[in-house]
Amino acid sequence: MELTFEQAFDRLIGHEGKFTDDKNDRGNWTTGIIGKGILKGTKYGISAMTYPDFDIKNLTLDQAKEIYKRDWWDKLNADNLDPAIVFQVWDFAINAGMGTAKRKLQKSVGMAEDGIIGPLTIKAIQKADLNDVLMKFNAERLKHYTSLSTWPRYGKGWTLRVAQQLNYGAMDN
Repeated sequence: MELTFEQAFDRLIGHEGKFTDDKNDRGNWTTGIIGKGILKGTKYGISAMTYPDFDIKNLTLDQAKEIYKRDWWDKLNADNLDPAIVFQVWDFAINAGMGTAKRKLQKSVGMAEDGIIGPLTIKAIQKADLNDVLMKFNAERLKHYTSLSTWPRYGKGWTLRVAQQLNYGAMDN
């Protein structure tokens, strides 16, 4: 199955849609530090920490879509990744940061974790068994989440998100 940006965006918005301004979530603060800066929140997964100058509360779905295409999909080199992997990595990048997602993908295929999804990483992905990559990547994702101090507060939601990713991985493979 070919996964297009449009399909990936529709999936993403399924769990990144509403506005939140949880004061305990560092992503909702313009500085990325709880209690410092302005509590602007997150909407459609677009956070004040990443986009401190945006009017998050009034962000439109079309604006979010443009941002996700330009700043996330294209910068991930998504069109060059296997359709079964691309949504996995893109979703994790949005949730945990681009660098983290790229490094965990590289680790999943035995590459140096430099955060660059270039020709060497793409070749390693293409040579690897797709199911192994999906399983290893999601294992790395869970290990990352459980290492965070915010695991007790947000862990259940993250775990459910990974469970959905495993379902998508099976569908896209």
